[in-house]
Amino acid sequence: MTADRIEGKWIDLFAEVFALCKVAPEDACAVLSESQSRTLNVHLAELALLRLGARPFHVVVPTPRQQAPVPIRSTGASVALQGQKPALQALAASSFVADCTLEGLMHAAELPEILKGGARVLYVSNEHPEVLERLAPSPADEQKVRAGMRRLKEAKLMQVASAAGTDLAIRVEGARVGGVWGYTEKPGTLSHWPGGLCLCFPRAGSVNGSLVLAPGDLNLTFKRYIESPVRLTIENDYVTRIEGDSLDAELMRSYFAAWSDREAYAVSHVGWGMNERARWDALVMYDRADVNGTEQRAFAGNFLYSTGANEVAGRHTLGHFDLPLRSCTVELDGKAVVRAGQLAA
Repeated sequence: MTADRIEGKWIDLFAEVFALCKVAPEDACAVLSESQSRTLNVHLAELALLRLGARPFHVVVPTPRQQAPVPIRSTGASVALQGQKPALQALAASSFVADCTLEGLMHAAELPEILKGGARVLYVSNEHPEVLERLAPSPADEQKVRAGMRRLKEAKLMQVASAAGTDLAIRVEGARVGGVWGYTEKPGTLSHWPGGLCLCFPRAGSVNGSLVLAPGDLNLTFKRYIESPVRLTIENDYVTRIEGDSLDAELMRSYFAAWSDREAYAVSHVGWGMNERARWDALVMYDRADVNGTEQRAFAGNFLYSTGANEVAGRHTLGHFDLPLRSCTVELDGKAVVRAGQLAA
């Protein structure tokens, strides 16, 4: 366990990342947190904004009562704001928001209203600062991710295969394409730190085939490495079979079923990691309370398959899996962007 102590180097780190977000002297900047937020990151955000000469203020809300039938982890859809108008107005009027909520505002219902006001939102992932320190973003990351986004926007078909048995066909024409490199400088936009991935939200009925989770792949909802193969059959976006005799398979079947919601079985987004500094194996080095798994979503060459909410397809649910797979080949219209788990040129 790393000590939760404010370090000067971490104030410097947060200030450097916020500077990439174009935070300037006298900017009114909000630090959004909830009662269960990582206090260390909240303090570091405030001190970094002060170091940059900005004028920070805090929006703090109580972490709401748990309503789901199972624990929720890493959905990117924080429910902490609960539509509170005064809080939303304060955030929308800010030039910059350091989002320190547990789950982040990426898919939160209130995000469009906040962005409409012109705020730049950076979700500081619920990681210990030591994780963030290793994964400080740079302009080079932005250029790499933007290049991947261009490839994805031009493509019609994504095909994913692996020696373990993955064989997926994904229609990406008309999908909503996104990319995250760890900072944002354009008003009315959001990013998250750590970053370094390209992804898209496919239209309804776009995904068919088999997804085989092999030993060393990750189930980030459980913050757990897969130890025995699990085969998911996907038909018109929905997981229809979960095959495997292992604990890994049984845990997935149990978590899916607990939602009693067909939409929890559907695809949310697909993409691939591009962050060369992120490590797939870093999860073994931390206590679970110290990590959120964002690094493992972004490590270079992974294929990321996620289930749950997909606004493009008109599906809404809090049930969510993020599943980064290693050793896959990802092709866009027949041209590899990832080859056997390694980024293609």
